[in-house]
Amino acid sequence: MIDMIEKEDPVISEEEAAQYDRQIRLWGLDAQKRLRGSRVLLAGVGGLGAEVAKNLILAGVKGLTLLDHEQVSEDSCRAQFLVPVTAQGQNRAQASLERAQNLNPMVEVHADPGRIEDKPDDFFLQFDASWTPSEICIKKVAFSRQHRSYLRVLGVLGQLDKLGPTHQSQRHQPTHDFTRGHGVPGLVSALFGHDLGKVKCEVCLTGCSRDLMVRVDQLCSKHNIKVFCGDVHGYYGYMFCNLGPEHNYVEEKPKVVKPPADSNDGPEAKKAKIDPNETTMVKKTTSFCTLKEALEVDWTSEKAKAGLKRTPVDYFLLHVLLKFHTDKGRDPDPKSFPEDSQLLRQIRDDVLEALALSADLLNDDFISYCFSEMSPVCAVVGGVLGQEVVKALSQRDPPHRNFFFFDARKGNGVVDYFGPN
Repeated sequence: MIDMIEKEDPVISEEEAAQYDRQIRLWGLDAQKRLRGSRVLLAGVGGLGAEVAKNLILAGVKGLTLLDHEQVSEDSCRAQFLVPVTAQGQNRAQASLERAQNLNPMVEVHADPGRIEDKPDDFFLQFDASWTPSEICIKKVAFSRQHRSYLRVLGVLGQLDKLGPTHQSQRHQPTHDFTRGHGVPGLVSALFGHDLGKVKCEVCLTGCSRDLMVRVDQLCSKHNIKVFCGDVHGYYGYMFCNLGPEHNYVEEKPKVVKPPADSNDGPEAKKAKIDPNETTMVKKTTSFCTLKEALEVDWTSEKAKAGLKRTPVDYFLLHVLLKFHTDKGRDPDPKSFPEDSQLLRQIRDDVLEALALSADLLNDDFISYCFSEMSPVCAVVGGVLGQEVVKALSQRDPPHRNFFFFDARKGNGVVDYFGPN
C-alpha cells in the first residue's frame, strides 16, 4: 500500500461509523480511515465528472473540490445529474455544489470556477490523480483490496452488467487556490504532512487534445508521476495509463500446497494442490510506455501487420477523434451533425492513410454514434478508470496495460497494449 495517509490517523466518529457502516463491513475500518484522510480535486464536472463526484462523496472522502470553468448548457444537463435544469448559464462547478454537498454533509465539498488549462506545470505535480479538463483529479485515495465490492457499493457494476462484459484481449495481456502562498512543497506538506519527495503522484486527463495529453504525460514521466487519460464520445469511451517503466504491485493468488516428500499414496497424492481456503500475495513488476509512443505505432512493420486482424478498431477510432479535437478545438457536436459527420469521414480517411492502412478498416457506422456524452457509458468508463487509479495507488492487482476501450454498441470492453515491447 502506498504511504499516502496524513501523519495524524483520521478518526472515525460514531456518527460516521453509522453513516459508513455498510462500507466498513465490506472493506474494513482502516480503508474507511484512509478515505476520511483523502482530499480530492475533480477537474471538469461533465457527465463523467458527476459520476465520479457522486461516488467519491458517498464513499466518504474528507474533501472534494469541483473545478470547472464551463457554463451549464442544455446538453450538459442530459448526462450531468448534479446540475439543476434551471441553472443554465451558470458556472458548472458552482451549480453542482448544492446537490453534491447534499449527497453527504460529512464531506467538505467546494467549487472552483477556474480554468484548468491556465494552470502552470506545477499544478500537475500537486495531486495524486487528476482528470483534465473534463473529469477527475483524485488526491491521496487509498482503498482496501476489495475493489469489486467498492464498485458494487457505488453502483458501477450494475451499469457494467447491463451493458456487457469486460474482457482481457488475448493478444496482450476550495473555492480557493491550492497553490496560493504555498508553492508545491508547502502545499504537499500542508495537505499531507509529507515532504514532496515522499508523495506518490498520479495525473489523469480527460477531454484534452492530443498535444496537451502528450505534453503532460512527458512532464509527469520525468517526475515519476503516474498518468491516466480518458474520454467519452457517445457510445464509445477509452482510458490510457502510463504507470512508468517499472510499476510494482502485489497479486493475490490461491495458495499451492505441496505434499509431504515421504508420501507413499501414489502419483496423484504427490502432485501440488491448490487450497481454496488460503491465498498468498505474489509480488510482480510490469512496465508502461508514454502516450506518444503508444500513439505512434509503426503499422508498416511485419509484426504490426501480422497482428492487425486482432487489433481493436477502437484504437484507430481514437486517432480519428483526437485529430478532430485538434482541428476543431472541441468534440463532435450534435448541433453540427451534418458538418461534423463529413469532417469525421474525411479525418478517418486522412488518419488511416497516414498510418498506411486501408480506409475499410473503420467503416462509416461509427460516425452516427460518437456524439455527446451518454450516462451509461460515463458510468462504465468512470468506474474502470476509478478502479485503475485505486489499483495504482494501492499497488494491488494487475493494472490494465495500457488501453481500455469500451463500445456500448457491442456491450463490451477490451484491454490491449500498444507501444514498444
